[in-house]
Amino acid sequence: MSDLSLEQRLAAAARLVEAELESLLGDDARPGETARPPRLMAAMRHGVLAGGKRLRPFLVLECAALFGVPARDALPTAAALELIHCYSLVHDDLPAMDDDDLRRGRPTVHKAYDEATAILVGDGLLTLAFETVVAPGAHADPAVRAELAVLLARAAGLGGMVGGQMLDLAAEGRFGDGAPLDLAEAEIRRLQAMKTGALIRYACLAGAVLGHASSAERQALVAYGETIGLAFQVADDLIDHEGDAALAGKATGKDAARGKGTLVSLRGPQWARDELTRLVADAAVRLTPFGERAAVLADAARFIARRQA
Repeated sequence: MSDLSLEQRLAAAARLVEAELESLLGDDARPGETARPPRLMAAMRHGVLAGGKRLRPFLVLECAALFGVPARDALPTAAALELIHCYSLVHDDLPAMDDDDLRRGRPTVHKAYDEATAILVGDGLLTLAFETVVAPGAHADPAVRAELAVLLARAAGLGGMVGGQMLDLAAEGRFGDGAPLDLAEAEIRRLQAMKTGALIRYACLAGAVLGHASSAERQALVAYGETIGLAFQVADDLIDHEGDAALAGKATGKDAARGKGTLVSLRGPQWARDELTRLVADAAVRLTPFGERAAVLADAARFIARRQA
């Protein structure tokens, strides 16, 4: 894929990941499984095989490619990360969480099926993700597979995405007296680094782990991942603030309706646009150790900052 544009590389990676996800979500029971209930599998496919940019697995593939790792060898890890991301969306859409009816332009899982099924879909995707990342196909070296699994658990768990979700609910005023919290900028940045940034950071770090990167190379990709993770969230908040729901494929204006503190609400949309420009430049600096090999990743930072959905 070396001579393709960013859009072509994104599309090619999405096709690879989609095929891998379809294989993982087949109806036939695997060794050690008793059966795969048809309704559960159909609902899982509804929540996963709904298109989307597949940005996180794309980052796994591209960061691994910096070290000569073929896409097919990074694909299981990329797919595992996407399963985690999709599980988080299914649970995030539930009435007890964000209560969304639309995701990627079609009904959310609990709307297409029911709440209990949606909860089990998330549970199934989470466990399947870890099965995928520790299976022999993820890497020949068991130590590498173990490290990928530990890092994924930390990114997705208590001190990462799940913890960030809890902080987000608290910020909305779900607990205590019910009033939204007046978060300082540092608190908003911490929340967003956990809720959104942790999985994006993992995507970049996982590519480095798969490629046996040096400590310095790992640090550079972690810094890049943290930078584009913040850019992703700022862009997302800007879309919610002034975006088109039809183009976004989900409801917009919900942050303001809930009194949720975001960097956009705190600093304003023009600041957010300026911050995105700064973050794109910072991402390019983080990639300096890799030279022209990282041109696609620099383009990806611009794509993240300018997206409308």
